[in-house]
Amino acid sequence: MLVAAWVSNAWADKKTVCSITVGSADEKESFRRHLPEGDFEFVELVERGRPDWLASACSKGVRCDVLLISGHFDDGSEFYSGKLDARESLPTDELQRASCSASCPGLFSQLKEVYLFGCNTLDAGARRSASSEIGRSLVRAGYSPAAAERVSLTLNERYGESNRDRMRQIFPGVPVIYGFSAKAPLGAAAGPMLERYFQSNAGGEIGSGRVNLKLVSLFAASSMTVASGLSSSEPQAEFRRDVCRLADDGSATAQKLEFVHRFLQRKMAEVRMFLDHLEAYVTALGEAERQRPSVEKVLAEIAHDEPTKSKYLSFARDADSPAVRARMLGLARKLGWLSAEEERAEQLRMIGELIAKDAVGASEVSLVCALNGDGTLGRDRSDLHVSAAQASKVANAAVLACLGSAESHARMLRALTSTNEEEVAMAQIYLHHRPIADAAELRSIAVGITRMKGDAQVHALDTLARYSLSDRESLEELARAFVAAKSAAVQRAIAGVLVRADYGAIATADLVRSLREHRVKSPGGEDLIDVLIRRLQSAVEHKQGA
Repeated sequence: MLVAAWVSNAWADKKTVCSITVGSADEKESFRRHLPEGDFEFVELVERGRPDWLASACSKGVRCDVLLISGHFDDGSEFYSGKLDARESLPTDELQRASCSASCPGLFSQLKEVYLFGCNTLDAGARRSASSEIGRSLVRAGYSPAAAERVSLTLNERYGESNRDRMRQIFPGVPVIYGFSAKAPLGAAAGPMLERYFQSNAGGEIGSGRVNLKLVSLFAASSMTVASGLSSSEPQAEFRRDVCRLADDGSATAQKLEFVHRFLQRKMAEVRMFLDHLEAYVTALGEAERQRPSVEKVLAEIAHDEPTKSKYLSFARDADSPAVRARMLGLARKLGWLSAEEERAEQLRMIGELIAKDAVGASEVSLVCALNGDGTLGRDRSDLHVSAAQASKVANAAVLACLGSAESHARMLRALTSTNEEEVAMAQIYLHHRPIADAAELRSIAVGITRMKGDAQVHALDTLARYSLSDRESLEELARAFVAAKSAAVQRAIAGVLVRADYGAIATADLVRSLREHRVKSPGGEDLIDVLIRRLQSAVEHKQGA
């Protein structure tokens, strides 16, 4: 009995190192090689080929003392692999769900340390902030300007949610979280750095729950930083509780929607700061789920809440960012506050206001093109009242072209061959969303671009390179333009078009010789021009061999 008790206690003292390896395994293997087997047990949570591997770990009752996560983390939404054939990834929403859910109470419950080997994992830059429309809404609600500013600062503190904040919410109460405030070393570099750390006989600190100053010092040049998990007394603790009300997979859909309804009845400034979470949850609701009686009942209550609807739409119309306004309108549609026709009317109203204020830029053009992705919004563009002077401006013309105006589309094609770089740039944005499909238009554009000059020509050629040109007349015109060009940048841009085109149609020994004779040498050595010449030469030899 004594022996059994001793073995049981020894096993109980053994720490579990959990790893989530969606990127490099170098970091995990370094830990495994140097931590004593008698003191540490390693568990890889990722099960290759199984998409629900995190839920599987929860159901198995795994409890982690140390957690290692490895993967790219550039935009803060998920850990992912840099390998093209890798399918595993780890969205932060899944980590949040595991952290919040009663169905996974043990996985992270006894964590002492978390190691986040990915770029920007502890970046403290806020991903959202209380913008000026929030201050205006508070003033309209009766706050003095000074009080509105104080409330905005409080909202930023509670809802700012940087990558660092998100990780602190996911791992509340964890004594030590290691991560990177900027670019992190790749596994091939991080592995040897960890080897040096362990070879210094400092491995005894792992799993202690204390900040390892030697490790931080070793990685300091690579932007390693340290945080601790969120405590219940901090301002963001209530925000985490709100997030968990939507993330907890143990709560019924109707209960979550009741929470959504209550949240929508708060001050609209808070609703705006929580928009990401509300939008993600409501958007994810499937049609079958919506038709369940308990869910239908709550959705009907929300749809008929006229006071909340009125406040929400007033706030949406006052949003500084057109993208935020469009998102709020989209959520209103999903909540039953707007019909499809009413949402389109609101979108056109927003577009009309942007044009009237001369406030259309690149992001607004992209937004309108996206809103009219299926062409339905453009059917009502006659409801817009745009003067001839307004329509002649290239940014406004791009918006109208996104809405399906043939006249404005022609204006954007002319803009691509303009001598004005701003017009060329706007045409590039428009054509990114609405590529040229007509062969005659493409031929006309190609010829027009060959007659341009300066940097604007290079930008226009970069746009043309996206099309696999096969028109012989266009290709020959480009080849002549290459010979005439006096700039290496222009010649490289033309080479970029030709190398992606059906260059075999114009491949001749004379053309190859002409390109070699007239090319402007690049200071950087071999470039795309050399690639084009080699491919043309190969095409000529193939023709001669045939």
